[in-house]
Amino acid sequence: MERVFQIVAVILAGVAAYFLWIGNKDGAFVSAVLGCVSFFLSIRAQVKERRRQREEEDRSQEGRSAEANHKEPTGDN
Repeated sequence: MERVFQIVAVILAGVAAYFLWIGNKDGAFVSAVLGCVSFFLSIRAQVKERRRQREEEDRSQEGRSAEANHKEPTGDN
């Protein structure tokens, strides 16, 4: 998903440059703003994926440490 937002941001930057070149400042502004929004959405998608991966790693590490600390009763009482 992040790659899609990055591609859209680049396309909108090109559209904004084109609008500036032909003198349409309103169109350039709108395109630039939408490009910035798309760029920040791509950053958000990256952060969300990294956070999900870290949470999975934390859960797997907690599971391994719980297994290592768990001792079965020997019945020697």
